[in-house]
Amino acid sequence: MAVSFKEVTKRFADGTVALDRLDLGFDLGEFIVLLGPSGSGKTTACRLLAGLEQPSSGRIEIEGRDVTNVPPRFRGIGMVFQNYALYSHKTVFENIAYPLRIRKVAAAEIERSVKDMAELLRIAHYLQRKPAQLSGGQAQRVAVARALVWQPAICLMDEPLSNLDALLRLHMRTELNRLHRKLDKTFVFVTHDQEEAMTLATRMAVLKEGRLVQFDEPKTIYRRPANRFVAEFMGRPAMNTIDGVVKGGIFKAGAVACAVDRPDGPVTLGIRPEQIEFMASNAPAAMTLTVDVKEAIEPDTLLIFQNAGGQAITLRTQTNCDAIEPGQPVSVSFPKQALHYFDAATGKRVE
Repeated sequence: MAVSFKEVTKRFADGTVALDRLDLGFDLGEFIVLLGPSGSGKTTACRLLAGLEQPSSGRIEIEGRDVTNVPPRFRGIGMVFQNYALYSHKTVFENIAYPLRIRKVAAAEIERSVKDMAELLRIAHYLQRKPAQLSGGQAQRVAVARALVWQPAICLMDEPLSNLDALLRLHMRTELNRLHRKLDKTFVFVTHDQEEAMTLATRMAVLKEGRLVQFDEPKTIYRRPANRFVAEFMGRPAMNTIDGVVKGGIFKAGAVACAVDRPDGPVTLGIRPEQIEFMASNAPAAMTLTVDVKEAIEPDTLLIFQNAGGQAITLRTQTNCDAIEPGQPVSVSFPKQALHYFDAATGKRVE
């Protein structure tokens, strides 16, 4: 692997373990997303790769070279911060040019490189403005341009879209995808937003409490989550996970009863909201659930049912649900091919 974390642990002075024996490797040219909730260790991993933090143990390699104790300026890494960190007294041109000036690049080359990068990021007509005169999306592009203008091998981005509104976030996701394809650089992107991760990543690393729980292509992580945490973290709405018992090939949990290919005993059953199907009430596989909450999120409708034990079950559909109201019984089925199974004690995926 071109970039490798090898048994990397980061323990802070107060004893907090931010990363716990992280093993992660990826190739140059990938768009890697570090995904997880707050406190999962994703920003720490990014800062360790940049050289802004030192690991407590383990080592970090870039193209076979141990960079664990190498200063940030010698790692060939650009970084985009969450707060942009632009120089307020400098123009956009000078903000982008700064990494080239400190590297003593010739003036003519600086002029050409800054203008080329500004054209690529569609901010050429803002070059003489100051950061205070920019919108959030414009400032974000300037920060990206500054990180990339000196052609680093790797660009790290620590939650760079979190300060933007929903429409700008969508636009910047498109821009970053386009930029990655155009430049063929390695991007490492930190986010807690699984939608950003799914749309940007060539591969993504899901972290929880400092540990890597799954590393794969987005579609694989969505379709075959490694454990219950990943299943519930990925997807909007999240996968339904229902604790129950299998007896004689039938899984039962409150009002839920469906045929499964599992041995007898306790198991956690998972199914995506969009894979639950409406059925005729007299169909053999039908079960009746009572609608608790109905949410219209056009073009979709969410029907939320309360099962025994306080477990909520969510159905997502584009079928017309105008006639369905809270308190109404609805017949549904769980297709066998859509089911996932997780160990009731450990939460690990079982086949």
